[in-house]
Amino acid sequence: VFSIKEKKQQQQHNFITFPLYGGCSPVLTSQRVLTFRARCDDPNASHQISITVIEARQLVGLNMDPVVCVEIGDDKKYTSMKESTNCPYYNEVSVFIFHLFSLSHQVIHSKNLLRSGTLVGTFKLDVGTVYSQPEHQFYHKWAILSDPDDITAGCKGYIKCDIAVVGKGDNIKTPHKANETDEDDIEGNLLLPEGVPSERQWARFYVRIYRAEGLPKMNTSIMANVKKAFIGENRDLVDPYVQVQFAGQKGKTSVQKSSYEPIWNEQIIFTEMFPPLCKRMKVQIRDSDKVNDVAIGTHFIDLRKISNDGDKGFLPTLGPAWVNMYGSTRQYTLMDEHQDLNEGLGEGVSFRARLLISVAVEILDTSSNEIMSSTEVQMEPVSNISEVRKSLDDKKVLFSLWFASSSPTQSATGKSEEFFLFGSFLEATMIDRKIGDKAINFEVTIGNYGNQIDGVSKPSSAKKKKKDGEGEEEESELIQNSSEDEQKFGVHSVFSPQQNIFSGFRLCCRTFGSSLFALDRNYFHLPYFEKKPCIYIKSWWQDQRRRLYNSNMMDKIADKLVSAPRFRFTYYLLEISSVLCLKCEAYSYMLYLSRTKLDRERLKSFILMFIHFVQPQHSIPDVFIWMMSNGKRIAYARIPSKDILYSIVDEEMGKDCGKVKAVFLRKGFGPAGWTVQAKLEMYLWLGLNKQRKDFLSGLPNGFEEIKAARSGPGLQSVPPLTLVYNMKQVFQLRAHMYQARSLFAADSSGLSDPFARVFFSTHSQVTEVLSETLCPTWDQLLVFDDVELFGEASELRDDPPIIVVEIYDQDTVGKAEFIGRTFAKPITKMCDEHYGPPRFPPQLEYYQIYRGNSTAGDLLAAFELLQVRALADLPPIEGPTDSERGPILPVPLGIRPVLSRYRIEVLFWGLRDLKRINLAQVDRPRVDIECAGRGVQSALIQNYKKNPNFSTLVKWFEVDLPENELLHPPLNIRVVDCRAFGRYILVGSHAVTSLRRFIYSPPNKASNNWATAGTNVQLKETVIGDHKYVFYWYYLPLTIACLTNKKNEEENDKDKTKKKKKKKKGEVEEEEETDESMLDWWSKYFASIETLMEVCHSVLFCAIHIYELESEYGNFEDWLHTFNLYRGKAGDDDETALDDDRIVGRFKGSLCMYKLPLSEDLTVQPYTINHKTATDLHPADINGKADPYVVIKLGKSEVKDKENYISKQLNPVFGKSFDIEATFPMESMLTVSVYDWDLVGTDDLIGETKIDLENRFYSKHRATCGIASNYSVHGYNVWRDPMKPGQILAKLCKEGKVDGPHYGPGGKVKVANRIFLGATEIEDENGETEEHLALTVLKHWEEIPRAGCRLIPEHVETRPLLNPDKPGIEQGRIEMWVDMFPMDMPAPGPAIDISPRKPKRYELRVIIWNTDEVILEDDDYFTGEKSSDIFVRGWLKGQQEDKQDTDVHYHSLTGEGNFNWRFVFPFDYLMAEEKIVISKKESMFSWDETEYKIPARLTLQVWDADHFSADDFLGAIELDLNRFPRGAKTAKQCSIDMIRNEQELPTISIFKQKRVKGWWPFVARDENDEMELTGKVEAELHLLTAEEAEKSPVGLGRNEPDPLEKPNRPDTSLMWFLSPLKSIRYFIWHNYRWLILKVLGLLLLLLMLGLFLYSIPGYLVKKMLGA
Repeated sequence: VFSIKEKKQQQQHNFITFPLYGGCSPVLTSQRVLTFRARCDDPNASHQISITVIEARQLVGLNMDPVVCVEIGDDKKYTSMKESTNCPYYNEVSVFIFHLFSLSHQVIHSKNLLRSGTLVGTFKLDVGTVYSQPEHQFYHKWAILSDPDDITAGCKGYIKCDIAVVGKGDNIKTPHKANETDEDDIEGNLLLPEGVPSERQWARFYVRIYRAEGLPKMNTSIMANVKKAFIGENRDLVDPYVQVQFAGQKGKTSVQKSSYEPIWNEQIIFTEMFPPLCKRMKVQIRDSDKVNDVAIGTHFIDLRKISNDGDKGFLPTLGPAWVNMYGSTRQYTLMDEHQDLNEGLGEGVSFRARLLISVAVEILDTSSNEIMSSTEVQMEPVSNISEVRKSLDDKKVLFSLWFASSSPTQSATGKSEEFFLFGSFLEATMIDRKIGDKAINFEVTIGNYGNQIDGVSKPSSAKKKKKDGEGEEEESELIQNSSEDEQKFGVHSVFSPQQNIFSGFRLCCRTFGSSLFALDRNYFHLPYFEKKPCIYIKSWWQDQRRRLYNSNMMDKIADKLVSAPRFRFTYYLLEISSVLCLKCEAYSYMLYLSRTKLDRERLKSFILMFIHFVQPQHSIPDVFIWMMSNGKRIAYARIPSKDILYSIVDEEMGKDCGKVKAVFLRKGFGPAGWTVQAKLEMYLWLGLNKQRKDFLSGLPNGFEEIKAARSGPGLQSVPPLTLVYNMKQVFQLRAHMYQARSLFAADSSGLSDPFARVFFSTHSQVTEVLSETLCPTWDQLLVFDDVELFGEASELRDDPPIIVVEIYDQDTVGKAEFIGRTFAKPITKMCDEHYGPPRFPPQLEYYQIYRGNSTAGDLLAAFELLQVRALADLPPIEGPTDSERGPILPVPLGIRPVLSRYRIEVLFWGLRDLKRINLAQVDRPRVDIECAGRGVQSALIQNYKKNPNFSTLVKWFEVDLPENELLHPPLNIRVVDCRAFGRYILVGSHAVTSLRRFIYSPPNKASNNWATAGTNVQLKETVIGDHKYVFYWYYLPLTIACLTNKKNEEENDKDKTKKKKKKKKGEVEEEEETDESMLDWWSKYFASIETLMEVCHSVLFCAIHIYELESEYGNFEDWLHTFNLYRGKAGDDDETALDDDRIVGRFKGSLCMYKLPLSEDLTVQPYTINHKTATDLHPADINGKADPYVVIKLGKSEVKDKENYISKQLNPVFGKSFDIEATFPMESMLTVSVYDWDLVGTDDLIGETKIDLENRFYSKHRATCGIASNYSVHGYNVWRDPMKPGQILAKLCKEGKVDGPHYGPGGKVKVANRIFLGATEIEDENGETEEHLALTVLKHWEEIPRAGCRLIPEHVETRPLLNPDKPGIEQGRIEMWVDMFPMDMPAPGPAIDISPRKPKRYELRVIIWNTDEVILEDDDYFTGEKSSDIFVRGWLKGQQEDKQDTDVHYHSLTGEGNFNWRFVFPFDYLMAEEKIVISKKESMFSWDETEYKIPARLTLQVWDADHFSADDFLGAIELDLNRFPRGAKTAKQCSIDMIRNEQELPTISIFKQKRVKGWWPFVARDENDEMELTGKVEAELHLLTAEEAEKSPVGLGRNEPDPLEKPNRPDTSLMWFLSPLKSIRYFIWHNYRWLILKVLGLLLLLLMLGLFLYSIPGYLVKKMLGA
């Protein structure tokens, strides 16, 4: 969630709250986004969330000081505060580590006293939404901020961020960098999942809570007796209320005291954007307690799966409907170890309650004045359910997709129907011996029906209603038994002679306690031979079968498509489509023919039914089967009710309805649930009571029903109590147990002593125990005689019972440890069938072994079930006899694989990194190779410390292996330490499960490129002496982008600049001319990144390939393979990352395997750092930063660069190279570690990566030094290898026995009958044209037949950094490369200078000449005139403390201001990265300065100065110095369009233009959040280098040197009390001049008129008299 707070400028922090929701652990679990059903069982499963807040834009407010707060659950982290800006730039990282079970939904908007301010906007997002995105991340996306207190306010701004969620073993790939214009396109890069519209509306989510039923006891009986003694009545022991969590907010209903059937009739209202980014609601019934409230049950509502058509589209709609809640057992205990189940984590083991609920969504019209603008959660009462029913009936409302009835005229919760559940126990075996000799019985429950131990009796109020005879009682008490008789007599033994009949039959839900029969010394079975006990339950539920039918249809369609062969997929798809068409055929005619009212209603019903087809929900509770012993619950199984639901249509019937199913009872989830407590063969049927006439049709034939002995009416309809089978078949089972591989390591030695236990029906046998192996080959036949199965022979042939095979580890002390389990079905042969092809003898097959939800190996076996009538019917057991194995029978010849003679050659190269064993160092190790009982031993290493290589390299042995490569047994590698007195201590072992990659295949000579024809394994017995090599490690920028796996922000912006330069190359050619003297290694690096993005090549730069070498070149195992040696017990986690803790060393060697005799001779030919950046490191300090430095370890040599640590930086740039000498083979493993420097205490390891240098050195890919793309003898692209390209090519041709190279005219080179062409115009000053031609061949060396392969180019590899304390979770990435040079070769010359570029010193001079049309804020006290006291403020982004102000232009009456004022801003600038570099201490307590890289942006603001109050902010403009619009020539040409259409206007860069002058607009946002023009400024920008500025210094403001002229301001700029006459004269003449002129004109006219009237009589007299 992002939110922003704003204040005025008084030292108050305006901050953006960005709490990211962590309420998605159930989301991740249920959707299987994390694919860890097993991981849910592990409370220690952790995740890492990384949020990089980059910047914010268009924040609503004036002169803000914004801070971003990131919140997950109760954990909050803040960014730094940025002063006086609406577009802050942060680039700060926050990392959260949380465990799955500790993650909560809630977000608390609490005001921190140290960060008081006003909330500006928030953004909410579900963690599950992030994890469901590609690569589990959002990269460079803009989050829209909204005000939770005013939903009518609109957008409050945008925050650009990266969000990544990483689980154990997840690898996040770096996204491709977008163009800068793309990233600045906010509307096109919003932080929204795909499919969510950019413009979301506000909506209200109404969650109506009506009532609940079937709540368990939440107190002990002792407290009940105390209450009864004080109160006088026995009250219900639960005080329930409902709590709903959604989008980080929480609402709850009132508490209903002492009620098992509480009635609330209340609604909780959430206000959130629609569609919401938080997809699920958490509905929880809780028990109120004064000490601690406890969850009773939890249900999650996925808003994506519920909808209903309305006026405003398909909005989430649900119910009113009942939802079922599951959790721990209903027995109350003070310390419930399975309380997490009640919180919704894991699979519930018992029915807890059900809740009547509805959900509706209303889209709000934010323009309405009646809308409440706050988003606070509200709670209101609603009408009871009966009134809702009437309303629904009147309005003909269609219900939701989940639980609604298909008929709008039915009740709101659907019509109540009587359901019938029948079950028969055909077999009960594999009962754990721990249960002892106590009687065992089984209980079957559906809801609370059948639960007689911890079910809840009816409340007293309900019993009174029963006595009153109210007819509605049955409907309201759906979970309780239907009558007092059934409560009293409903649970009797099926063998009880007395039967209590009610309505034709009685309720029976539990079997009779039976004595145990020994299956073997570990398991028992119950004597269910001919007599099979039965159970049956009558229950009442709303009839929502249509939804379950639809679910079953969809499941069957999915199963059919998944199981369809690829070549018949289209056929299966057409078949399924035809079935759907047949379902719709009955209604299709109505679309074209009849238009009667009845037809229209039918059409509506059909459309509604088809809409419901989308996603059904299960309204009938699941069925639980409990094994009981001495009144206690021992083990359970949970069966979804839809799987056993009956329908007259086959496609709608549950997959297990009316079928015999194997049910395994377990204790719970986690490791406790891996071992089976009992195995049942059960027959289950669930359907309407009126449809139960065929409930026995699916049972195996040949049984008789034994019903109640008591006669009475309707006895024929009573279900049987026992089924007696008279039809019995006798079989012999043959289990051919050949071998297993890749088993779970159960012993501390890293091995196991495995044996297999096979269960079939009531029989069990075990194989022999094989000591110390993970790949046992038992080669044993287990024969089960006299296996009695009941039913018809044809049914048993088509559907035989399953076989259970469990693998155990035999321990000398204690019980055998469980390794894994698998299931199989035998191939059945009846007496009248011939034992022969194609079905017999059966073929060996692989069966996956499971340990919990993770795999634990494979079993290779075959099973056949043979019907027996006489011994002569059985085929003979043919096979070799082994007198040494005694009575153990081997697998017969017809079944065991056909063997061939193979020779396995082993190259023993050496051992590496052996750890101590039993506190003693390994001194004299030896390697033993074993495969199929044969093997070979290496020579003994006499002194491991001095030389860990073997003296004798190649040995071989011959072995008989199956011709089928898939059946090859594993090859075991063991390392033992030979100690005194002939003792051999196992060091570690490795099992090669697949030998296919080591099988030699002769090259195809007809192929042009023999290298691709087969794997040419070449071995030679050679002794390589101890050579010394020098390695160079180059350490470049270490960019710690913390788990978003994004590239360095600086690199990103630099790439964009390069791209823009390319685009403009055709326009301004003189500007793009590159100075060779300015180029360095970094130029080549950044150009290579651009080349990767744009898939184009630059003539100027040489591309560098950025990848991880091991992943590209097969870990350099073309000659030497590295086998990790394991020791110790394997972990139960399904992640392979945990195996790293078990590694005790490495064996280096190789294998070659070929069949004898060879068709041809085996050709044998011999084969013979630099560190750049680290990315995505984990912050190690409490401030969210790190002080990283690099440590290199190679053998006993160690190089620490601790004194050059980068302070408080998650994106440090090291740019260093180191050299170190090493000796093979003692020093071969390079470890590059990144540590966090600490002032006090030891430094913390952030992460490390390991590189096997020996494999690289001997690899044919020539990984010693990368081949550059160009050959140059000087400059930044100088050739690094001591051997020139021509020498390298000649050496490769000689070693590969290839003809060449032959140089010819015209740039031609001939190698092995191949001609390569090179550029003839390339010739350096030494005339070495051949070197360029040789380099051309080297770059295409993989095209050379036989000897060709890819040569490693010049590269920078990106390697993940891992921390042993956080296995499986990447702690960052490091960019580096390693160069290796043998000491006996010429020195390669000095290392390349890759030191980081130093920023260049610049000085920006900004002259503020004038302002115009500045808005007027002040009113004159005497005259009422509008005026402003204008001044301009400016600063460079990141240097707010160095902001500068002009003097004040007082009393501007027109918005015009005259200043002639100069700002001077010195700064350090990285031209290539377009960033200003700022180094400063974060606080007075900081030890070192922290370096920041910030975009170069100039901010200018216009203010109104006030004497007795805070100055008033009027407007601002922010100019990106690299690209800003050219200023207007005059004030009239300057308009707000220069800001609005900035992307469309041509831009300039001050770093190219150097000097720019013009007019730019000031803008601000009005009350309607619209941009308005608040003034114009005439400014001049002048950029100088530090040298130029020193030569021509200037003063600040109008000071010396080079002073500016004083502005010619009008007289009115003076204050009225200093020059009152002038001011009054100006005010009168300025405002009333036209009026004065009019008055003067009128007076003159009147004067003239008066004079005329005065003189006209005399003039007339004179005229008349002629005087």
